[in-house]
Amino acid sequence: MAFISRLLGFGLGWALGGPIGGILGLIFGSMVDSATTGIYTGSGDQFNGNNITHPGDFSVSLLILSAAVMKADGKLLRSELDYVKNFFVNQFGIEVAEDRIKVLREILKQDIDYLPVCEQIRQYMDYPSRLQLMHYLFGLAMADNQLDETELSLLNRMAGILGLPGQEFESIKAMFVKDNDAAYRILEISPDVSDEEVKKAYRAMAMKHHPDRVAHLGEEVQYAAKEKFQKINQAYNDIKKTRGFN
Repeated sequence: MAFISRLLGFGLGWALGGPIGGILGLIFGSMVDSATTGIYTGSGDQFNGNNITHPGDFSVSLLILSAAVMKADGKLLRSELDYVKNFFVNQFGIEVAEDRIKVLREILKQDIDYLPVCEQIRQYMDYPSRLQLMHYLFGLAMADNQLDETELSLLNRMAGILGLPGQEFESIKAMFVKDNDAAYRILEISPDVSDEEVKKAYRAMAMKHHPDRVAHLGEEVQYAAKEKFQKINQAYNDIKKTRGFN
């Protein structure tokens, strides 16, 4: 199957080892005879020893955790599948997107423990990429315009294992679930802070979430990061308007 070669050709890096490598071996083994294709089957010792996240690493992590989120509420929705496909279409084009969706469908058939996968991602994926991964997963959970409690609970557990503090989780959540204090939670502050603390928090968030920090993951990931960056700017502007400072 030529699409598997194309998938592997995107440079999976550290993903070809440990739990993720084992899952890839299981998935590919169910799709084609590994003896004739030479596909890696996950020995668990293929890490490249660095902490550089490549587009292929991000893609594989995204597919596995996407499957966990899609199955969390016990139903698979077309809107969720379309969300994943649209991401890959914009990132790589229709041909590669179709390949990724084929792999996703196989992952959805398996009973996969996502906890070791999250642990591997935490160890080998840089922090800005993990933040962007969680932002993507929230978008996926909200693809049907609602956030189920089981989905929220799963995302919370994932964030903890990925090494994202509670404030980070609440900040990303507030970008999707709005209430009166959402702007403050996006900036990771409370409504009773001073104007100077608001400005300081905004500068810190702008630096931490700047789209350039995930430019190595490809144009679509960077575009998604720009959308997140715009939400941070909007939250800051809303607070400035409410408080009446520039």
